[in-house]
This record gives sequence, structure tokens and C-alpha cells, in this order.
Amino acid sequence: MRYLFDEYVLDTDRRELHRGADAVSVAPQVFDILDYLIGNRERVVSKDDLMNAIWKGRIVSEAALATRINGVRTAVGDCGEAQRLIKTIPRKGFRFVGAVREVREPDPSTVPHRSEARGAALPLPDKPSIAVLPFVSLSSDPEQEYFADGIVEEITMALAHFRWLFVIARNSSFAYKGRVVDVKQVGRELGVRYVLEGSVRKAGNRIRIAGQLIDAETGTHLWADRFEGPIEDMFDLQDNLTSSVIGAIAPRLQREEIKRARRKPPENLDAYDHYLRGLAKSRWSNNANTEALQLFCKATELDPRLACGYAMAAWCYTRRKANGWISDPAKEIAEATRLARKAVELGANDPVALSVGGYALAFIAHEFDDAAAFVDRALADNPNFAQAWATSAWLRVWRGEPDLALEHSAHAVRLSPLDPPMYYDAQGAMAYAHFLAGRYDAAVSCAETALRGQTSFLLVTCIAAASNAFAGRRERAQRSLLQALECNPDLRANLENLAPFRRADDFAIFEKGLCEAGLPEKHDLGTP
Repeated sequence: MRYLFDEYVLDTDRRELHRGADAVSVAPQVFDILDYLIGNRERVVSKDDLMNAIWKGRIVSEAALATRINGVRTAVGDCGEAQRLIKTIPRKGFRFVGAVREVREPDPSTVPHRSEARGAALPLPDKPSIAVLPFVSLSSDPEQEYFADGIVEEITMALAHFRWLFVIARNSSFAYKGRVVDVKQVGRELGVRYVLEGSVRKAGNRIRIAGQLIDAETGTHLWADRFEGPIEDMFDLQDNLTSSVIGAIAPRLQREEIKRARRKPPENLDAYDHYLRGLAKSRWSNNANTEALQLFCKATELDPRLACGYAMAAWCYTRRKANGWISDPAKEIAEATRLARKAVELGANDPVALSVGGYALAFIAHEFDDAAAFVDRALADNPNFAQAWATSAWLRVWRGEPDLALEHSAHAVRLSPLDPPMYYDAQGAMAYAHFLAGRYDAAVSCAETALRGQTSFLLVTCIAAASNAFAGRRERAQRSLLQALECNPDLRANLENLAPFRRADDFAIFEKGLCEAGLPEKHDLGTP
């Protein structure tokens, strides 16, 4: 059944509310109340009627009911003052007073099933696709069901901020609410590759969420975990649980897509496949970095609007500069700057392009203020993007803001504690931040943690050498310096390219620490 009223269409079969061509996001209970009010518009609906119909006779507070009614009014552009669609009858209840036209769908027994009518499953989009199914509430408390629905809505909205993901709208996913589903069928009907499902359970004064990510093509479980928190502040808990789920599954999704791209034959690769293969090659070695750069450039050649491709190509040049691999500095720095500016220009709403492209502008072109603006915009657009927080931490190091660098790196780790490359990268930024603040023991601890995961991380090896030198551990400082020189024998000549500190004093203390570890002074090399 479809109800047409004012500018709206309420589709009860698909559980969707539309205003014109736009879908209106509504909570499940809000949808149910609106459906009930319209279906019984010939009479006044009492509060007891709503309790029985929506909450199956369970006791709900007056405040909770008022909140849901306000939600219904908001969804259809009404308000408590005007009451042009939903009228409150004092001491009696509510009545839907808008003009309604009913449009009945064809009898399903006389027409093919929707998937049969299509003749085939919906085609998969040209990027990773996911649907977040309604989480099951394992409690009889209606408030917990409302909380579970809110979590799903928050996760869906948070995933939508990742521009490389195709995310099915909440209204379509909630068509499966209360149904036992086959995830393979869901994947076919919605045209998605991945499905996230889960449950919510109250245990004492805590709420626990269990989630699992499934490959809808094969039915394979890719990830499963539990998250929990105290029930005292439901809104904070909802935000924290959402961040935890996003931080866990977003890197996993990208790793799965990289595996898919690797399995494709070269002749079938599109722009995004080249981009994913570039991410897989993006490691701390000259040969791998060169291959990654070629793949990112090929991606932008196939799709000149692929902002993240330009950003990652610029990122490859930052590694070339930092490690002394540049053969023609003027030419390559100019090209890197062009790529970074192209990334932030095309990727005004792409957090990857903004954060990575912005960072490259700081590292390569020393455009620190513009870089900060671009990275801040990326964080505002997608506050759950852990890698952007880690990138921002490094930018704050170069800008001479150690406290902010520590805050941003810690937030990156909090969002994605199970993503090793990001984790070690954030630990490296923490090491530099502690170094700038004069906390050399803490700097060494973070540097050692980072180097356990990325042994050839030249920047972090250098900060380990400088920090150990200032902490009086000369032998360990010399050992770290020797490791740095193995990575880059021309370290002395390349030092300013390695660490583009904005403040001269920060670079001077960094240089002094390395010299105390055994790096030759400039005048020892005959440099004026």
C-alpha cells in the first residue's frame, strides 16, 4: 500500500517515506506510528491504541510517546503548533487529518517476484558496496529496540562518509526488519557485495553490540566482534559504539577489495582497481613506491576525476623526497605539488583526497596553513576516518603543535586499533610529538612500538636516535642512527627533506639530537 498526502508518499510494503524524489529518513517506530495514524485516520487514535499497536501492550512513558509523536510530525513537515496533518485531541489522543489518497500495489500472486521481474540480480556498483541490516534487539524492552535501530542508522550514516563506499540507504535496509534473511539473497536484491548484521543486548548496566561482516556473494564471514559500554549516557554510548564498529570494518572492507583487485586479470582492471593495487604496493621501499606511483597515475589516466588517485600519487612523491629517492628534485617537487592541488580541487568532499593531498602540500611545498585547512575539512566531513587523524597528527608535528599531534594520533588509534599500518604510523607521530615536548623516554617508547611494525620507517628510526641521544643512551642512539644510514646513506644531505619542520627551532633540536647520536656536522662534510 502507498499513501499519498501533501508532498509525501508513504510506502508500507517497502517501509519508505518520500518527499517528492527525496527519501526521508525515519526511525522504525516513527514509521509504524505514522502508518497506524494514516491507516486509522477516520477516528481518533488513543494512547492505549498506540501502546497496543506499536509496543504490543508494553508500558511506555508519556515522554517516550511524546518523543515519537514529535518524530512523526518532524518527518512529515508538521509541528505541534500548526498541526496541519496530525492533530492532538486533548485527553483523547491523536488523529491524522491530512487528505490521503491510497494506491494499492498489484496482487503479488498475479505478478512475478520482484527479483524475477528484474530477470537478474541488481548489478554491483563500480566500488565496494554494503548494506547495514537492522540489528536484532535481544531484549523485550522497547527502548533497547529503539537504541538498536539508532545504532544502525548511525553506522549507515558514518559509512556513507567514506566516498569509496556505496552504502544502501537505511530505508531500504530496514525493509528486512523482523525477517530471517539469507544474506546472499539480500546481496542480490540490494545489489551489494557486503552485508553487516548484528545484535544488541542489555547486560546489567551495560549494553553489548555484536556485529559481523559477511561477503554476500559467498556467505563468508569476514569479521566479527563485540563492543560494549555503560548504559548511563545512551547518546555517548551510541557514538562510541558506532566509532568502534566503523574503525573495525572500514579497513577490513578496503583490504578485501584490494584482494579482489589483485585477483583480477590485468586486461579487466578499471581505474579503481589500479588505485587499490597501488594501495597494496604503497610500502616503504623505493621499488614498491615506484610501482605504486605508476598504478595511481594509471588510475587517474583512466578516470581523470579520481581525486584520491591524484592524492596518493602525490603521497608517493612525499616518500621519494623523505627517503632521498628523488632524481630530479625541481621537476618532481613541481609534479607532486600539481598532483596534490589537483586532488584537493577535485576532492572537495573526499576525505582521502583532502587529507592526503593536503599533507603532501605541507610536506612537499611547505604550504602548512592550506594543508591544515584541507585536513581539517576532511576530519569534519568524516570524523570516523582514522587515517585522516593520523595524517593530521603528522601535519601538527611539522607545524610545531605537539599537544594537538598527540591528541589526533591517540584518536586515530582509538578509532582503528586493529589496523596495523595505521597504528604504527600514529605511534610514529606520537614519538615526534613527545620529542618536541622534551619527553625523550616517551618518544623512544612510541618509536620502538612503531618500528616493531615498520622496521624500515626512516623518520621514526631518526627520532629514536635523537631521543636516545638526549636521554643519555648513547649506544642505543648510535645503533638507531646506523639503521637510519642503512636506509638512507645520504641522510646528512637529505635531512631537511626528511623532516620539513615549519619552525627553525624544531629542526635545530632534531638535527642536534642526530648529531649527538653520531651524524656528522655539516662543516665536517665541508658544507659552508
